[in-house]
Amino acid sequence: MIGRRGKNLIVLIPLLCAIAGMGVLVSYSVTLYRLFCAATGYGGATQRVLADTAQESTRTVTVSFDAQVANGLPWQFRPLQRHVTVRLGEEKLVFFYAKNLSDKPLIAHATFNVTPDKAGPYFNKIQCFCFSDERLAAGEDAKMPVDFYVDPALANDANASDLANITLSYTFFPAAQPTDIQDLSRFDPHAAPDAKRGEALFAERCAACHAPHRNMAGPMLGGVFGRHAGTVADYPYSSALRASKLVWGIDTLDRWLADPQTFVPGAKMPIRVLDANTRRDLIAYLEQLSTPRKEANR
Repeated sequence: MIGRRGKNLIVLIPLLCAIAGMGVLVSYSVTLYRLFCAATGYGGATQRVLADTAQESTRTVTVSFDAQVANGLPWQFRPLQRHVTVRLGEEKLVFFYAKNLSDKPLIAHATFNVTPDKAGPYFNKIQCFCFSDERLAAGEDAKMPVDFYVDPALANDANASDLANITLSYTFFPAAQPTDIQDLSRFDPHAAPDAKRGEALFAERCAACHAPHRNMAGPMLGGVFGRHAGTVADYPYSSALRASKLVWGIDTLDRWLADPQTFVPGAKMPIRVLDANTRRDLIAYLEQLSTPRKEANR
C-alpha cells in the first residue's frame, strides 16, 4: 500500500517535470519560433536555399524593397532599387546600401520578412547580408547583394496564386550578442580576392556537387587552373563543353560561373553565381587548390 508520502510524490514528480518542460520552452521560445517561421513561411519568413534549381515560368511578380534602421543604430540604410519585376523561378540579384555614420565600428543584424505573409514559403534567398551579424567600420559604407527567386509553386497554391506584388522588408538593429560576425567590406568590388572566404563559399554553395580531388555530380576542381575544359578523366561532360576549347583561368571561370549555359550553349551546369564578389573569392579558392598540383608537376 502506498503511503501519503508516496502519493504526494506521484503528484509532485509530474508537476516538476511539467514546470521544467515549460522552462525549457520559454528559454528556447524565440529560437523555436524562428525555426517554425523559417520552415513554414509563417509571419512572412523567407526560405534559405543554396541555388536556384527551379524552372522559370512566364508568370511575373513585382518585388518591392523596404529598409529601416532601429533606434540607437547610427546607420544609413536603403535599397538601391525600389522594385523589380521577375518571372517565377528567375534568379535575381539586387543591392542595398549601408553606411556607418558614427566615429566607431558597429555591428548590426538585419531582421526581414515579406508581405503578404502568404508569399513567405515561396520567397527563396540564396545570398543575403541578413544571414550573419554585419560590421561596418567608422564612416565605412557598403553595397550589399541579395540573391533571390520566387518559387514557381506559388502559382499552384490556391491561397497565393493571385499574388502580383511582394514586398521584402529589412530592419537593421544593433547586435546585442554578436556571434557570426562578417565585415561588410567583403562586398567591396575593389577588395583583394579572399581565398579563405572562397573556401567557405565553396563548402556552402558548391560542395554538394564538387570536390577538389574526386568526381561527384560535377567534375573534380583541384588543378582546374590552366586545365582544358572537359578533360577530367571518367567524367561525362556535355559535348558542348568538350568541344569548347576553353582553358580555365580567372576570366573564363568568371564568365562560366556567371552564366554557364550562356557562356557555353549546350552545357549541363544549371547553377549561376550572379554576385561578382562571390565569384571573385570562389575563383581565388580554386586557384589556391590548383597551386599544389602545379608545383607537383614541375
